[in-house]
Amino acid sequence: MSTVVSTDGTVLACSVTGSGPAVVLVDGALCHRGVGPSAAIAEQLAAHHTVWTYDRRGRGDSGDNGSFAVEREIEDLAAVITAAGGSARVFAHSAGAALALRAAATDIGIARLAVYEPPFSTEEAQSERFREYVAELTAALAEGRRGDAVAALMVYAGAPAEAVEGMRGAPGWSLFEAVAPTLAYDAAALGDRTDSAVPVDLLATVAVPTLSLDGGDSPEMLRAPARAVAAAVPGAEHRTLDGQTHEVVAEVLAPELVAFYA
Repeated sequence: MSTVVSTDGTVLACSVTGSGPAVVLVDGALCHRGVGPSAAIAEQLAAHHTVWTYDRRGRGDSGDNGSFAVEREIEDLAAVITAAGGSARVFAHSAGAALALRAAATDIGIARLAVYEPPFSTEEAQSERFREYVAELTAALAEGRRGDAVAALMVYAGAPAEAVEGMRGAPGWSLFEAVAPTLAYDAAALGDRTDSAVPVDLLATVAVPTLSLDGGDSPEMLRAPARAVAAAVPGAEHRTLDGQTHEVVAEVLAPELVAFYA
Protein backbone atom coordinates (compact mmCIF):
# COMPACT_ATOMS: atom_id res chain seq x y z
CA MET A 1 0.00 0.00 0.00
CA SER A 2 1.10 3.55 -0.73
CA THR A 3 -0.51 6.85 0.18
CA VAL A 4 -1.38 10.12 -1.52
CA VAL A 5 -2.18 13.36 0.29
CA SER A 6 -5.10 15.40 -1.03
CA THR A 7 -5.29 19.19 -1.10
CA ASP A 8 -6.98 19.43 2.30
CA GLY A 9 -4.49 17.06 3.92
CA THR A 10 -6.62 13.91 3.76
CA VAL A 11 -4.42 10.83 3.37
CA LEU A 12 -5.65 8.41 0.70
CA ALA A 13 -4.59 4.77 0.60
CA CYS A 14 -3.61 3.45 -2.84
CA SER A 15 -2.49 0.22 -4.50
CA VAL A 16 -0.51 0.13 -7.73
CA THR A 17 -0.14 -2.84 -10.05
CA GLY A 18 0.90 -3.60 -13.62
CA SER A 19 2.86 -1.57 -16.15
CA GLY A 20 2.01 0.77 -18.97
CA PRO A 21 -0.01 3.99 -19.25
CA ALA A 22 -1.70 4.89 -15.97
CA VAL A 23 -5.32 3.99 -15.23
CA VAL A 24 -7.13 5.12 -12.07
CA LEU A 25 -10.19 3.21 -10.85
CA VAL A 26 -12.98 5.03 -8.99
CA ASP A 27 -15.30 2.88 -6.89
CA GLY A 28 -19.04 3.24 -6.40
CA ALA A 29 -21.09 3.26 -3.20
CA LEU A 30 -19.90 1.11 -0.26
CA CYS A 31 -16.84 -0.11 -2.18
CA HIS A 32 -13.11 0.37 -1.72
CA ARG A 33 -9.92 -1.58 -2.45
CA GLY A 34 -10.93 -4.40 -0.11
CA VAL A 35 -14.60 -4.58 -1.06
CA GLY A 36 -16.00 -4.40 -4.57
CA PRO A 37 -14.92 -4.84 -8.18
CA SER A 38 -11.71 -2.79 -8.37
CA ALA A 39 -9.24 -5.53 -7.46
CA ALA A 40 -10.52 -7.87 -10.17
CA ILE A 41 -10.60 -5.07 -12.77
CA ALA A 42 -7.07 -4.02 -11.85
CA GLU A 43 -5.87 -7.60 -12.27
CA GLN A 44 -7.37 -7.75 -15.76
CA LEU A 45 -5.89 -4.41 -16.84
CA ALA A 46 -2.43 -4.90 -15.34
CA ALA A 47 -0.96 -6.52 -18.46
CA HIS A 48 -1.58 -3.30 -20.38
CA HIS A 49 -1.58 -0.53 -17.77
CA THR A 50 -0.21 0.66 -14.48
CA VAL A 51 -3.43 0.52 -12.48
CA TRP A 52 -4.06 2.74 -9.47
CA THR A 53 -6.85 1.79 -7.09
CA TYR A 54 -7.53 4.02 -4.11
CA ASP A 55 -9.85 4.11 -1.14
CA ARG A 56 -12.09 7.14 -1.52
CA ARG A 57 -12.11 9.34 1.58
CA GLY A 58 -13.82 7.78 4.57
CA ARG A 59 -13.36 4.26 3.22
CA GLY A 60 -10.93 1.44 3.86
CA ASP A 61 -7.53 2.77 4.89
CA SER A 62 -8.12 6.36 3.76
CA GLY A 63 -8.72 9.23 6.12
CA ASP A 64 -11.53 11.78 6.20
CA ASN A 65 -11.18 15.24 7.68
CA GLY A 66 -14.92 15.48 8.28
CA SER A 67 -15.54 18.52 6.08
CA PHE A 68 -17.14 17.25 2.89
CA ALA A 69 -17.98 18.74 -0.49
CA VAL A 70 -17.95 17.11 -3.90
CA GLU A 71 -15.02 19.36 -4.72
CA ARG A 72 -12.95 17.58 -2.05
CA GLU A 73 -13.43 14.23 -3.80
CA ILE A 74 -12.51 15.81 -7.12
CA GLU A 75 -9.33 17.05 -5.44
CA ASP A 76 -8.74 13.52 -4.14
CA LEU A 77 -8.95 12.08 -7.64
CA ALA A 78 -6.67 14.85 -8.90
CA ALA A 79 -4.10 13.96 -6.22
CA VAL A 80 -4.09 10.32 -7.31
CA ILE A 81 -3.72 11.30 -10.97
CA THR A 82 -0.83 13.59 -10.05
CA ALA A 83 0.87 10.73 -8.21
CA ALA A 84 0.31 8.55 -11.28
CA GLY A 85 2.29 11.00 -13.41
CA GLY A 86 -0.08 13.89 -14.01
CA SER A 87 -2.23 12.23 -16.65
CA ALA A 88 -4.30 9.04 -16.47
CA ARG A 89 -7.11 7.14 -18.05
CA VAL A 90 -9.98 6.69 -15.61
CA PHE A 91 -12.63 4.01 -15.13
CA ALA A 92 -15.46 4.74 -12.72
CA HIS A 93 -18.36 2.56 -11.63
CA SER A 94 -21.89 3.54 -10.51
CA ALA A 95 -21.89 6.52 -8.12
CA GLY A 96 -18.15 6.79 -8.70
CA ALA A 97 -19.01 7.43 -12.34
CA ALA A 98 -21.10 10.44 -11.34
CA LEU A 99 -18.10 11.78 -9.41
CA ALA A 100 -15.67 11.12 -12.28
CA LEU A 101 -17.93 12.85 -14.80
CA ARG A 102 -18.01 15.95 -12.62
CA ALA A 103 -14.23 15.74 -12.31
CA ALA A 104 -13.86 15.43 -16.08
CA ALA A 105 -15.46 18.85 -16.46
CA THR A 106 -12.37 20.24 -14.71
CA ASP A 107 -8.74 20.09 -15.78
CA ILE A 108 -7.25 17.47 -13.47
CA GLY A 109 -5.40 15.34 -16.02
CA ILE A 110 -8.02 12.80 -17.10
CA ALA A 111 -6.86 11.62 -20.53
CA ARG A 112 -9.79 9.30 -21.28
CA LEU A 113 -12.83 8.45 -19.19
CA ALA A 114 -14.91 5.27 -19.17
CA VAL A 115 -17.97 5.10 -16.92
CA TYR A 116 -20.32 2.23 -16.11
CA GLU A 117 -23.96 2.88 -15.27
CA PRO A 118 -23.82 6.25 -13.49
CA PRO A 119 -27.09 6.17 -11.50
CA PHE A 120 -28.49 9.56 -12.41
CA SER A 121 -32.25 9.96 -12.73
CA THR A 122 -33.84 10.21 -16.17
CA GLU A 123 -37.49 10.33 -15.07
CA GLU A 124 -39.33 12.40 -12.47
CA ALA A 125 -40.51 9.29 -10.64
CA GLN A 126 -36.88 8.22 -10.25
CA SER A 127 -35.93 11.71 -9.03
CA GLU A 128 -38.71 11.50 -6.45
CA ARG A 129 -37.40 8.16 -5.23
CA PHE A 130 -33.95 9.76 -4.94
CA ARG A 131 -35.33 12.60 -2.83
CA GLU A 132 -37.03 10.11 -0.53
CA TYR A 133 -33.84 8.08 -0.27
CA VAL A 134 -31.71 11.13 0.61
CA ALA A 135 -34.18 12.14 3.32
CA GLU A 136 -34.11 8.63 4.81
CA LEU A 137 -30.32 8.43 4.51
CA THR A 138 -29.80 11.82 6.13
CA ALA A 139 -32.00 10.94 9.09
CA ALA A 140 -30.35 7.55 9.59
CA LEU A 141 -26.84 8.98 9.55
CA ALA A 142 -27.76 11.87 11.85
CA GLU A 143 -29.09 9.36 14.37
CA GLY A 144 -26.15 6.99 14.07
CA ARG A 145 -28.22 4.24 12.44
CA ARG A 146 -25.58 3.07 9.98
CA GLY A 147 -27.31 -0.21 9.23
CA ASP A 148 -30.49 1.64 8.31
CA ALA A 149 -28.49 3.92 6.01
CA VAL A 150 -27.06 0.91 4.18
CA ALA A 151 -30.51 -0.67 3.95
CA ALA A 152 -31.94 2.55 2.54
CA LEU A 153 -29.40 2.48 -0.29
CA MET A 154 -30.06 -1.15 -1.13
CA VAL A 155 -33.83 -0.67 -1.23
CA TYR A 156 -33.41 2.48 -3.34
CA ALA A 157 -31.26 0.44 -5.74
CA GLY A 158 -34.08 -2.07 -6.15
CA ALA A 159 -33.43 -4.82 -3.61
CA PRO A 160 -36.55 -6.13 -1.84
CA ALA A 161 -36.79 -4.79 1.71
CA GLU A 162 -37.28 -8.31 3.08
CA ALA A 163 -34.10 -9.53 1.42
CA VAL A 164 -32.14 -6.58 2.76
CA GLU A 165 -33.36 -7.25 6.28
CA GLY A 166 -32.18 -10.82 5.91
CA MET A 167 -28.69 -9.57 5.10
CA ARG A 168 -28.27 -7.77 8.41
CA GLY A 169 -25.89 -9.67 10.60
CA ALA A 170 -24.30 -11.46 7.64
CA PRO A 171 -20.46 -11.53 7.65
CA GLY A 172 -20.05 -8.66 5.19
CA TRP A 173 -22.67 -6.35 6.66
CA SER A 174 -20.26 -4.73 9.13
CA LEU A 175 -18.02 -3.73 6.21
CA PHE A 176 -20.92 -1.83 4.70
CA GLU A 177 -21.77 -0.16 7.99
CA ALA A 178 -18.15 0.97 8.37
CA VAL A 179 -18.41 3.14 5.26
CA ALA A 180 -22.09 4.09 5.58
CA PRO A 181 -21.33 7.81 6.20
CA THR A 182 -19.81 8.01 2.71
CA LEU A 183 -23.22 7.26 1.20
CA ALA A 184 -23.90 10.96 1.72
CA TYR A 185 -20.85 11.69 -0.44
CA ASP A 186 -22.20 9.52 -3.26
CA ALA A 187 -25.60 11.20 -3.02
CA ALA A 188 -23.90 14.58 -3.32
CA ALA A 189 -22.04 13.44 -6.45
CA LEU A 190 -25.39 12.55 -8.04
CA GLY A 191 -26.93 15.91 -7.23
CA ASP A 192 -28.40 17.93 -4.43
CA ARG A 193 -31.32 16.82 -2.26
CA THR A 194 -33.86 17.70 -4.94
CA ASP A 195 -32.19 16.95 -8.25
CA SER A 196 -30.36 13.80 -9.35
CA ALA A 197 -31.06 14.33 -13.05
CA VAL A 198 -28.32 13.90 -15.63
CA PRO A 199 -26.33 17.20 -15.41
CA VAL A 200 -26.60 17.89 -19.12
CA ASP A 201 -25.20 21.43 -19.02
CA LEU A 202 -22.14 20.34 -17.04
CA LEU A 203 -21.52 17.30 -19.23
CA ALA A 204 -21.65 19.48 -22.33
CA THR A 205 -18.41 21.08 -21.12
CA VAL A 206 -16.52 17.77 -20.86
CA ALA A 207 -13.76 17.73 -23.47
CA VAL A 208 -12.31 14.36 -22.45
CA PRO A 209 -12.89 11.35 -24.77
CA THR A 210 -15.62 9.44 -22.95
CA LEU A 211 -17.12 5.94 -23.13
CA SER A 212 -20.41 5.29 -21.35
CA LEU A 213 -21.18 1.63 -20.71
CA ASP A 214 -24.16 -0.32 -19.46
CA GLY A 215 -25.10 -3.97 -19.03
CA GLY A 216 -27.63 -5.62 -21.28
CA ASP A 217 -29.25 -7.35 -18.32
CA SER A 218 -29.34 -4.28 -16.08
CA PRO A 219 -32.67 -2.56 -15.34
CA GLU A 220 -33.69 0.33 -17.55
CA MET A 221 -33.26 2.77 -14.65
CA LEU A 222 -29.50 2.12 -14.92
CA ARG A 223 -29.24 1.76 -18.68
CA ALA A 224 -31.08 4.96 -19.55
CA PRO A 225 -28.63 7.24 -17.70
CA ALA A 226 -25.70 5.60 -19.53
CA ARG A 227 -27.29 6.52 -22.84
CA ALA A 228 -28.14 10.00 -21.61
CA VAL A 229 -24.56 10.63 -20.50
CA ALA A 230 -23.24 9.56 -23.90
CA ALA A 231 -25.71 11.92 -25.57
CA ALA A 232 -24.71 14.83 -23.34
CA VAL A 233 -20.90 14.57 -23.51
CA PRO A 234 -19.62 15.86 -26.88
CA GLY A 235 -18.30 13.02 -29.01
CA ALA A 236 -18.90 10.36 -26.35
CA GLU A 237 -19.45 6.71 -27.24
CA HIS A 238 -22.06 4.41 -25.78
CA ARG A 239 -21.77 0.64 -25.59
CA THR A 240 -23.85 -2.14 -24.04
CA LEU A 241 -22.16 -5.23 -22.65
CA ASP A 242 -24.46 -8.12 -23.44
CA GLY A 243 -25.42 -10.34 -20.52
CA GLN A 244 -23.97 -8.00 -17.90
CA THR A 245 -25.67 -6.46 -14.88
CA HIS A 246 -24.64 -3.64 -12.54
CA GLU A 247 -22.13 -6.10 -11.06
CA VAL A 248 -20.14 -6.21 -14.28
CA VAL A 249 -17.69 -9.10 -14.72
CA ALA A 250 -14.10 -7.88 -14.91
CA GLU A 251 -13.17 -10.34 -17.66
CA VAL A 252 -15.94 -8.92 -19.86
CA LEU A 253 -15.29 -5.27 -19.03
CA ALA A 254 -11.51 -5.22 -19.37
CA PRO A 255 -11.24 -5.82 -23.15
CA GLU A 256 -13.61 -2.90 -23.76
CA LEU A 257 -11.48 -0.65 -21.57
CA VAL A 258 -8.20 -1.75 -23.13
CA ALA A 259 -9.53 -1.03 -26.62
CA PHE A 260 -10.92 2.36 -25.62
CA TYR A 261 -7.83 3.42 -23.73
CA ALA A 262 -5.62 2.51 -26.67
